[in-house]
Amino acid sequence: MLGLPLTAHAAKRCRGRGIPKAAIAAALDYGTRRLIRGAEVYTLGWREVGRYACLGLDLSRFESTSVVCAHSGAILTVYRNRRVRRGRL
Repeated sequence: MLGLPLTAHAAKRCRGRGIPKAAIAAALDYGTRRLIRGAEVYTLGWREVGRYACLGLDLSRFESTSVVCAHSGAILTVYRNRRVRRGRL
């Protein structure tokens, strides 16, 4: 699997939202890490997708995936935010 345990809530959200484990792995491996409200949030946005596309890695199907992790390493929830504001580069 991934090495990070999914909480029951995260597993339910993955199933309900149709987010595959490969999307979680991609967000954790290639996404931007931010600390928000005491949790680590990994987001695979359009910038990351573009950056890795130049290197020959197609992550476009996982774009907008966010993974929220506790400091203990457990994955708390997973979601897609398709309404990401595209600001300046």
